[in-house]
Amino acid sequence: MPITLALVAHDRMKPALAAWAARHAAELAPHAIVSTATTGATIGAQCPDLPVRLVKSGPLGGDQQIGGMIAEGEVHALIFFPDPLAPQAHDVDVKALLRIALVYDIPAAFSPATADLLVAGGLLATQAPSAPG
Repeated sequence: MPITLALVAHDRMKPALAAWAARHAAELAPHAIVSTATTGATIGAQCPDLPVRLVKSGPLGGDQQIGGMIAEGEVHALIFFPDPLAPQAHDVDVKALLRIALVYDIPAAFSPATADLLVAGGLLATQAPSAPG
């Protein structure tokens, strides 16, 4: 059964996430992907055959939209490449997204190496997990 995977990245990390998606396009293809607007556009430009559902840009509420989808059980895993060297104007929203991912105990990766490990561990070959509690 396919899962829904959220892909999000800060501006300087968008190319790295798009490159990661291109490397794993075959594994991603059977699954639903949701992404913030500008991240999704970057992924779409590099992986035009990969369907990506877009929500608003992060600073305009996209991070919160994805957090809500996690809380509703609609998103089963999060791949988020933050920029650790740049301050973010919407840092509160980013922290809220991370908190929701932790509260609902979904698989989450914050770097290409960790995202690769989730794929190698079978994340994209498993059924959608049941909601906690």
